[in-house]
Parts: sequence; C-alpha cells; structure tokens
Amino acid sequence: MSETKGRLTLPGEHEFYDETKELMRRWGADAIRDSDGTKLEERVKDLDAKIYTTYFVARNYNEFALQHLDETQQIFVMSERTIATSTHMTIEILKGFFTEQIQPNTLEDPKEWWQVHNRTTGELLPVDAWTYDATTQSVTINNVQPFHEYTVNFLAFVMWDPTQMYNHLTNNWGDVPKDIPFDARGPKSWEFMKATLQTWLKNNPKTDVVRFTTFFYHFTLFFNDMKKDKFVDWFGYGASVSPAALKAFEAEHGYRLLAEDFIQAGTYNSTFNEPTQRYLDYIDFQQRFVASRAKELVDMVHAHGKEAMMFLGDNWIGTEPYGDYFASIGLDAVVGSVGGGASLRVIADIPHVKYTEGRFLPYFFPDTFREGNDPVIEASDNWLRARRAIMRKPVNRIGYGGYPSLAYQFPKFVDYVERIADQFRDIIENIEDVKPHANLTVGILNSWGRLRTWQAFMVAHELWYKQTYSFYGMMDALSGMSVDVKFINFDDVKQGALADIDVVINAGQAGTAMSGGSNWNDPEVVSIIRQWVHEGHGFVGVGEPSAYDKSGKFFQLADILGVERERGLTLSSNKYFYTAMEKHFITEDKTQPFESGEPVTNIYATHKETEVIDIQDQNVTIAANQYGRGRGVYLSGLPYSSENARILYRSLFYAAGKETELHRWFSTNFNCEVNVYPAIGKVAIINNTADEQRTTVYDGNGNAHSMILRSEELRWEVLDENSIII
Repeated sequence: MSETKGRLTLPGEHEFYDETKELMRRWGADAIRDSDGTKLEERVKDLDAKIYTTYFVARNYNEFALQHLDETQQIFVMSERTIATSTHMTIEILKGFFTEQIQPNTLEDPKEWWQVHNRTTGELLPVDAWTYDATTQSVTINNVQPFHEYTVNFLAFVMWDPTQMYNHLTNNWGDVPKDIPFDARGPKSWEFMKATLQTWLKNNPKTDVVRFTTFFYHFTLFFNDMKKDKFVDWFGYGASVSPAALKAFEAEHGYRLLAEDFIQAGTYNSTFNEPTQRYLDYIDFQQRFVASRAKELVDMVHAHGKEAMMFLGDNWIGTEPYGDYFASIGLDAVVGSVGGGASLRVIADIPHVKYTEGRFLPYFFPDTFREGNDPVIEASDNWLRARRAIMRKPVNRIGYGGYPSLAYQFPKFVDYVERIADQFRDIIENIEDVKPHANLTVGILNSWGRLRTWQAFMVAHELWYKQTYSFYGMMDALSGMSVDVKFINFDDVKQGALADIDVVINAGQAGTAMSGGSNWNDPEVVSIIRQWVHEGHGFVGVGEPSAYDKSGKFFQLADILGVERERGLTLSSNKYFYTAMEKHFITEDKTQPFESGEPVTNIYATHKETEVIDIQDQNVTIAANQYGRGRGVYLSGLPYSSENARILYRSLFYAAGKETELHRWFSTNFNCEVNVYPAIGKVAIINNTADEQRTTVYDGNGNAHSMILRSEELRWEVLDENSIII
C-alpha cells in the first residue's frame, strides 16, 4: 500500500485542535475545511495544510438582505388545488406552505405576474376575474364553475435559504440567524456581492481555496407547513426567477415567460418532465448570466492568489458543469457529495477544471454518529460503490463533511477511513489521467443528453426513491463497468451521434424526459435507430423504453425489443409466449430470481421469435430479439446489485453481438471486477464486497487465472501483451 499522504480534506471544528492534528496524521489529510455551521480557529489555519474556506455569495449577510428586501430571491409557486362549491370562492394561497420560507411578493403587481387557472378545463382566467387581499393573503374568484378545481400561480419571495433551513432544523441551530438569499440580478445586491468578496479576500490571507457554496441560485426546494419537503428538484431553475430576469429574457427572445412556464400545473418542470422549448430557452439564458457573473468573482479570487472551488450543490443552478458555458467561469476545482458510483462520476467526469473532489458519506452528523449505530457500515457501502467508479474515472481528491468530534468518538470508523484514504492514494498513484480499456461504447438516450451527464433519474442528488431505484441502479452499474458511456439526446441522434456507439440504452417511465416522451413521435428518430440496429448494433430498453401512444403501439420500438405493453386495449388479441427459456447468455451467471425492482406490468412477447429469458407472474422481465444483424434487449428494471450489474453487462455484449468477446478481462464471480490500463501495463482486480471472494479471471488472451480476494481487496497485476503476469 502506498505510504504517501495527501489528497484528503478533513472538516475542521472549533476547539478540536489536538484531535485535528491526530486525524490529519492518521488520514494523511493535506487540507482542512470549514462548513455551514463550523468555523476554523486561527491555530488550525497555521497547520501544514491547505485551508478551504466556505464562502456564500448570496446569503449569510442578513443585515444587507433586510435593508434590501426588494432584491430577495423569488420563485413561482402554486396554491393548493381547491374545489369550488358555489359560484364564488376564496383560496388561501399560503395554505400548506412553510410561511417562514415562502411569502408572496406584493411589491410587484399581482395582476402582471400571477395567474389563476381552472384546472378542470385548463382555462387561464382573465385578470379581472379575481382579486387579491394582502391582509388575508387570499385570492377571491367570482363566477366560478361549481365543483371545478382552481389554483393560483403566484410570485413569492424566498425568505429563508433552504439548505441553511435544513441544517438549522437538522442540527438544532436555535438562535443562528435565518439566512435570507438575495438576487445577483438586483443592482445593489450585485455590487454588494463584489465589494463583500473583495473585502473578505483581503481579510482572509490564510485561506488557500475559496469554496463557493455555490454562487447565486439554489435548486428548487421549498417546504410545507410541517417543515418537510413540499417540492425538491436538484436541477430546478424555478428559484432563479424575478421580474428583472423575465423582462431581460423577453428583451432577448421576443416573448415573455409566464408563471405557468415554471409551474407546469404543479410539476414545476422537474428533471423528469419533458422540457418545453420555452423552459430550455430560459435554462440557457440563466446559464449565460450565471457564468458571466461567476467569472467576475472567480477572477477576483485568482487576483488574490487563491484557488476557486465550486461545491456542486446548494446554489449551483446556472453552473451546470456539462453545459456550454461552464468552462468560461474559470474554476480551479469542483467538489461534490458522493452517494455512490453514479454521483462519483458526475463529479469525476467534469471537464475544464484542474481537479475534482468527492465528499464521501456518511456526514459526521448526529443522525449517523449516535450511540448504538455503526457508521462503518454506511462508509463501507459508500466506498465500495464509489470505488468501482473511481477505477473508471477517479476524482483527484476525497474528503468528508460535518463535525469531526462526532466521528472521533468511533475508533473503528477512524480506522476504516485511514484504510480508505491509503487505498485511494494508491489508486491515484497508479491511474490518475490514465484511460482504462473499454470493451464497448454505450449511449444513454434521454431528453437531456450531455447536459445531465451521469445525472439521469436523480431527484435530490442520489437519494432513494421508489419510482427511480429500478432505473438508477442501471446508472450505478454502468459507472464502474468496463465500458465508455456517452449521454445523448434525440437531436444528437438526428445529427449522427450513433456513429461511434455500440449499444444505446433508453430507460424510464413512459412520458418522462428519461424515456423521451413525445420524442418518440418523431419518425426520423425512430427510423434512424431502426436502421442503426438493423445494421448490427444494439438497443437495450429498461422499464418503458420508446413509450408513446401512437398508431396502435405503445413501445414505438417494439419491433426491435420483441416486447410490448398491454394497457387493456388489445385484450381481445391473445398473447401466447409466456414460457421462459431454460438457459440464456444474458442470465448465465444468475444465482437467484431476477430482482427487477418496481414491477412494470403486462409486458408480453410480440411473436414467437422473441427470446423470453425471464418472466414473473406473466410479465416478461427480460427478453431479447434479433433485428437484422443487430439485437434488442428488454429489462423491466435494474436495481443496483453486483448480480444485476452482471446481467446488464451481459445484456450489452449480447445486444452488440459480441458474446464471444465476453471472456476477455472478465471475472467469473460477479462480486469481483477487472479493469485494464494498457498505457501503464497494469490490471486492477477488485472485490466489491466485505467478504472474501474466489474467482477465475480471464485476461485479454482468454487465459484463466484462479485467485482469492480478501475483504474489499484491490489487487494490481502486471499486464504484458494482453496477458496477466502473476
């Protein structure tokens, strides 16, 4: 194991000096950071380490915010749905909201910016049909249709930054002031932001890295009257609106965006919504604005001889690292939270920065570091899933967050992080900037494409959701797989993006941005993919791929997949093919019943040539189909597990028609994986479990090597002309 130190950032805490020095020594930390809720004492800043200091651009200055409430950040929100019981009704617009966070903006004329809808008919009511009473914070509507449903879209001030609010409630901050976020489009706010940063930079000479958390606009997150999430979308631009922004947009684009463009009948343009062109225009507009102003701040940091780091979270909207304008900001680094393999790759694959850093779990918070709990369990799961991804594309640094005094009370956890840190440095020492061998190139096709690289199926970062884990597991599996992954949208397909791809994956629920929605109504897209598969490539569908109700079909590429979904409309047409094959290449390593996650019901084979591989309760869960010289493969879902990752890996090889190449750089035990680095002549074999594993590894020439791997072991072997030299 490498004896080098460095590449690890340790969270600091007041009155924790001696223990900080001990953890620095044991974990090899070469950087110390503060965070929201902690400050570094001066003597810590004099230790032999880089000092990261958290900097809030648009909050944490309540004296200014309270004097300029007209420049408070804003959001469009929708009242609760209300049923009229007579021809006259009143809607309390704040009912169900957390009023310490959301307050209606009455400085602007409600008649200009608000909207009232009859949701039963879809009608937008004229402004003279309703009135607003600021005293009662209610909208009164006359001449309504009894037993129709009505809502009010209203412009509101965000009176409490949602991340600070979360930390406030989680960690019981008591008398800590509630941060009011102010808007970079406000002229006074922007001048204040620049002047304050300039002063701060002069007053913090010991800071080496300014950790922007982040810049201007928080992802869409607002709370209900129970202080719980009412809506959260890690990608949402809804909290970046203002009359100033909308007027500037109108001047540039020639049309005005309305409240409903952001609210979308209460779905708020979540990342699962198929984006409208109007919303895409706004995203692009805000990205250009944020990038230009963030660059000014970053230039100030550089002028003081410091590095500028961005936290990929909190107020990151407009700085999307896979967007067209990120490079222009000039950041030195990006740090983000690592929930598993996919979120590790979100960070590691970011271009245009000098280095990336992953903040590993668990946070040093009392919900985990409490009596009777073992934080090593979460740490091990987090590390093993992230390590798979690191072997394909490593972050340059790792770190932790929270209160180290809590972690210090758990010696086994301290020991475990010491081992993680040493192993990470060993990996970096070997493969930083080294491209691993890839057996296939896989394209993930959805409505977002490159903009949301590795971010498909995320709601609030990498949290578990019942409706997404069946698809998100596919992303986690791919993150550490010996394949290259590209993210493409439907315009990319029409512009020739399939030329250098072996297999396309389309996954998700019908009608969502992930599966593609109305994009499957485009004959050009459908015909291009059909021809491409027919000529010898692969298409893997997960869940409800290519789903769009048209011409008597639901899966528009059912002809490729060999399966369709019965929705109760063709029950009079019998379905005969409900017998699974006894054996198939895709499931050859399967040891237990296939775990497909949330069931996609009533999937059936369309003809006798369909290879029904797995079926559960008359639902086809795995199938394959020959299509010209290519193949389609269907999986009803794919929660993450080592066994499911192997099923996906085999599915990709089968779809690509490369089954004979599987036993090249291959482990027979799916709990172990092989990564090859031709440029440095090394092979890495990893055990992705905490248990000892036995496996046979096939090298690039098909030679078999039996081995035993210890718990969580990473073993390096020498590569010579495509063979392992043991």
